[in-house]
Amino acid sequence: MTGWTEIVLAALLISDLSLAAASRLYHCIKLAALQGLLLGLLPLVIWNWQESPPHWELLLVAAANIVIKCVALPCLLARAMRRANVRRELEPLAGYSASLLIALTLAGASFYFCSRLGIAPDSPSLLAAPVAFTTMLIGLFIIIARRKAITQAIGFLTFENGIAVFGTGMMLDWGLLVELGILLDVFVLVFVMGIAVFQISREFDHIDADRLNRLGDRPVHAAGDTAESAEVNES
Repeated sequence: MTGWTEIVLAALLISDLSLAAASRLYHCIKLAALQGLLLGLLPLVIWNWQESPPHWELLLVAAANIVIKCVALPCLLARAMRRANVRRELEPLAGYSASLLIALTLAGASFYFCSRLGIAPDSPSLLAAPVAFTTMLIGLFIIIARRKAITQAIGFLTFENGIAVFGTGMMLDWGLLVELGILLDVFVLVFVMGIAVFQISREFDHIDADRLNRLGDRPVHAAGDTAESAEVNES
C-alpha cells in the first residue's frame, strides 16, 4: 500500500497549491471536498491489509472524514456561498500568482524543515510530515491573505486537514479522539460561519471580512452644530 500512500499525499499537496491559486469560491469548495475524500482514504491506504483487516476505529475515522469533510462541510459552504450571492475572491491581499509563489515557498520550507527532523525510515511515509506542514501553512496563509469569510473558513478547514494528515501519516496514538474532537470544532465553526455569512449578506452589500475592522459609531456633532440644527428646525 506504500505506492497508494504516496499517491494520496501527492494529490493532497497538489490540492494545497491549487487552493492557494484559486479565485472561484466554488472551485475552492470542490478542492476542500477533494481533500476530505483523500483524508478518508489515507488511513485505509496506510494500513497493512496483508497482516490483518483494519480495526473499527480506523474505519470510523475514514468514514467520518468522508461524510463530514467531503460531503457535509462542502455542502454547507456551497449553500452559504449561494445565499451570500458571491462567486469569486476579487480583491485578495496577495495576488494569485504571488499566492502560488508563496505556497511553493512554504512547501519548500516544509520539506526542508522535515528533512532536518530525522524522521524514522520505518514510518508509513516520508511525505506525511512535509505534506502535513505544507497543508497547515497554506491554510493559515489563506486565512490571512483572503478577504471573503467563506474563503477564510476554507482556509481554517485546510489547516485542520494538515493536522489530520500529520496524525494519520505518523500513526500517532489516540488519533481517533483528537480527530473526532477537531472534526466537531470544524463542523460547528463552518455551521456558524454559514449563518454569519448569510446574515451579513442580508444587511450589507459585501462579505469582505476586513471591512468589519472599520466598523464604528456615527460621528457625534459638536454642541454648536446641534444647537444650530435645533434652531433651524424650530424656524
